[in-house]
Amino acid sequence: MSLTRSIPLGRILGIPLGLDYSWFLIFALVTWSLAGSYFPAQYPGWSTGLYWAIGLATSLLFFASVVLHELGHSVIALRNGIPVRSITLFIFGGVAQIGREPGSPGVEFRVAIAGPIVSFALAGLFGALGGLGASIAPIAALATYLTYINGSLGLFNLIPGFPLDGGRVFRAIVWRVTHSFRRATEIAGGAGHFFAWLFIFWGVWQMFAGNFVGGLWIAFIGWFLQNAATASVQQMTLERLLTGHTVGEIMTRECPTLAPDVTLEQLVHDHILTTGRRFFPVARAGRVEGLLTLHHVKEIPRDRWATTTVEQAMTPLAQLRRAHPGDSLWNAMQEMTADGVNQLPVTDTANGELAGVLARDNVLTFVRTLAEVGV
Repeated sequence: MSLTRSIPLGRILGIPLGLDYSWFLIFALVTWSLAGSYFPAQYPGWSTGLYWAIGLATSLLFFASVVLHELGHSVIALRNGIPVRSITLFIFGGVAQIGREPGSPGVEFRVAIAGPIVSFALAGLFGALGGLGASIAPIAALATYLTYINGSLGLFNLIPGFPLDGGRVFRAIVWRVTHSFRRATEIAGGAGHFFAWLFIFWGVWQMFAGNFVGGLWIAFIGWFLQNAATASVQQMTLERLLTGHTVGEIMTRECPTLAPDVTLEQLVHDHILTTGRRFFPVARAGRVEGLLTLHHVKEIPRDRWATTTVEQAMTPLAQLRRAHPGDSLWNAMQEMTADGVNQLPVTDTANGELAGVLARDNVLTFVRTLAEVGV
């Protein structure tokens, strides 16, 4: 899963931390549920302000616990030479974007199990805090809830359905037994689909039994797991197809350039509409200075096309992530996905000049061809 559109919060251990916009919804719901329902039912007699203060503090500590859970995965991944692109909090908690798949079943197992271990450790820590602060009711209430929720988070993630942590642990075990990463992913993905449908049916049953909101949430979790399991298996298949191939094999080498002073009006009528091309290198005196895409054109209001040049609308070459012809095609595709771009300039390793452009359409066409010929 790619969660590239998020609000940056800074870095932890050098790893970018961000908030997906969906997080605000779940944060508000959790805080409202705690302050308006859970704590008043469990601890009657407090003031409204205290309920909301403890509810807010508990929500913040819960999501801090989620970050620590993901950091558990990330630290072990980094120790095993696996890059971690980011940690993002979203509606279902959090996700650490690992740069590549683990190279062995042992590494897979250690990275996967680290998150639940952190959650169980936090449950123990908050349990001890609750015992020490038993005489202070608000502290005891906060600690008791966080003990329960961290323990539940650890147990939920140990469900052996991919891509949950338990599913990755299961995949590591199957990988060790079968010596096949592909086969292990298929089996773990099948387990993920099974548990996803189990959650969906359980949620629907709860809805008809009278627990509509709780059942809807359970079914929604099942739907999310179903999609995540499908996406994970598809990603594995894509990686298998692209591994061993290079950017130079499929990049577009014929890239007619534009002069910097060409207007967007001229570009649309003389180049885009007549050729159907969606990206154009911009060059001055034979040297490429930037890349212009159809997305850049769409960002400029129509009434300004006649006065806006491609140089003004383009992204300068220095600001673009670039690839080289000999780079791994799979790695290049991952970079494009992480950055949310559809084109990647390809520069010659020796002289740094533009050798071509790798477009997402190139990759998709190549994948379809590989699948059709059975490679």
